[in-house]
Amino acid sequence: MTTITPDGTPDGTPTPGNCSPPLPSLRPGPVVPGTLTAVSHADQSPKAQHAEKGGSATYPGAPRPERVRPTPLADLAEQLGSPAPDAGHPGAADAAQPVMVTGITHDSRAVRPGDVYAALPGARLHGADFVAQAADLGAAAVLTDPSGAERAAATGLPVLVADNPRARMGALAVSIYGAPGEDLLQIGITGTSGKTTTAYLIEGGLRAAAAQGPGEVSLTGLIGTVETRIGDERIKSERTTPEATDLQALFAVMRERGVRAVAMEVSSHALVLGRVDGCVFDVAIFNNLSPEHMEFHSGMEDYFQAKAQLFTKARSRAGVVNLDDEYGKRLAEGESEVPVTTFSAEGHPDADWRASDVEVGTLGSTFTVHGPDGQTLRAASPIAGPFNVANALAAITSLVVAGVDPQTAADGVAAVPGVPGRLERIDAGQPYLAVVDYAHKTDAVESVLRALRKVTDGKLHAVLGCGGDRDPHKRAPMGAAMARLADTAVLTSDNPRGEDPLAILATMLAGAAEVPIHERGTVLVEEERAAAIAAAVARAEPGDTVIVAGKGHEQGQDIAGVVRPFDDRQVLREAIEASLKSPQPNHQG
Repeated sequence: MTTITPDGTPDGTPTPGNCSPPLPSLRPGPVVPGTLTAVSHADQSPKAQHAEKGGSATYPGAPRPERVRPTPLADLAEQLGSPAPDAGHPGAADAAQPVMVTGITHDSRAVRPGDVYAALPGARLHGADFVAQAADLGAAAVLTDPSGAERAAATGLPVLVADNPRARMGALAVSIYGAPGEDLLQIGITGTSGKTTTAYLIEGGLRAAAAQGPGEVSLTGLIGTVETRIGDERIKSERTTPEATDLQALFAVMRERGVRAVAMEVSSHALVLGRVDGCVFDVAIFNNLSPEHMEFHSGMEDYFQAKAQLFTKARSRAGVVNLDDEYGKRLAEGESEVPVTTFSAEGHPDADWRASDVEVGTLGSTFTVHGPDGQTLRAASPIAGPFNVANALAAITSLVVAGVDPQTAADGVAAVPGVPGRLERIDAGQPYLAVVDYAHKTDAVESVLRALRKVTDGKLHAVLGCGGDRDPHKRAPMGAAMARLADTAVLTSDNPRGEDPLAILATMLAGAAEVPIHERGTVLVEEERAAAIAAAVARAEPGDTVIVAGKGHEQGQDIAGVVRPFDDRQVLREAIEASLKSPQPNHQG
């Protein structure tokens, strides 16, 4: 495979016209210009096509930069502090030539010629079990642990050995792709609820700031649960935070495409498992913490400590934290290693940035922002709910800390058209409000139901399920929250995965039954999710609200390991349209 360096030729000789002038940056300091060769759109699909030697090869996985300066494998070995592996490998035209690396991946199926394949130990299988596939696809070398070294060496490829290769592959990816994150303003958001919404709102503020910059407008990026965005290009996400190998490749693609600032979600899994290794965020945001992922964490303190890693000097330069949250207070009061700026949607007088005069509506909220030194500005959350006032204020505060003008930040946040699956309104001409939301935790369900109650003149009809193979302890409380806060609570399946859907529903129903009769609404149980949504729609009258919660933007339902197409937004719309064509008898109790 021929690899072209950022300077234009394999030996680094500059080529006139290869690099465009640097675009404006929101972060002070010099910016190293990246190449502007676009990544092929097809590269984002599982069957991406890449022209090579007159033919084509399929490359699944995340996008890769088109131009990478080759890195000697010996340099990577030195970085690991391990002996340099053999210089050549079988089949090379000249085995004495040093091995050069142009990429890295942890997925044997996504290996491209010139890659280091990171063969990681897993719960059931070891990545070394797939080294032959990686070798066949053109891997230049293998990174693995001592238990995988022998299998990796059997391929004849050079082998780098590390006691914990997962903990090292992020730094290697940074080296291989030329530290792309250093050329991006990086804003990372962590917390239990609101990461996705806050990321979208921040990206809206970044776009507004870029549009006001001098000269050519620079692009913005977003990485999160729903999608990755490189400018206006969208790529469906597989997880909240990509693995380190994919993340650094994405940063490199963004740099090539002219992106200068990126907002991204940072999950607790990402922090614990090293997915953001090699990242130093310019601004790290903490929204809130409530029980979640207890199948992964040993308890709330372990969960908090995982999130707190983002506020160490190794991970960020500045922090923005929610003073209304008890765990946010801990970070603000000394448990953050980096300087912290605080915000409070509840108007806490000690917060650096706080909200007042909040007016909540069915489509969004308006409020006044008070900052240090008497600064005051009007702002808006483009998404309904008091909790989205907190998300909007978090976005504005972080943008200001990043150097964006406060009013520009507020205007950019207010202009965001919405967030997929987050209180997303479904309008088919019905005389009541219908929304889809991702709420799948007890606190989130309670918050969204209380928020909708405030803007609902009539009755509130809610549909919710609990996912299988996940924290079972939240199922009863979520059933109780539905029964207590909705006039109609339709309990149904979410993604049961490998569990019995009826067993999950039984636990939810037990929680609902614990709510005293005089405090609970009508509780219905309907295992089939589409039928549950239709049941809620059938009970809706003018002035009511229907909410389908739990899956949000997801477009599939996992039942017994088989994912079938299912989009709450589409199913809700179809149910409404069917009800408008054939009005059903009213079933309200």
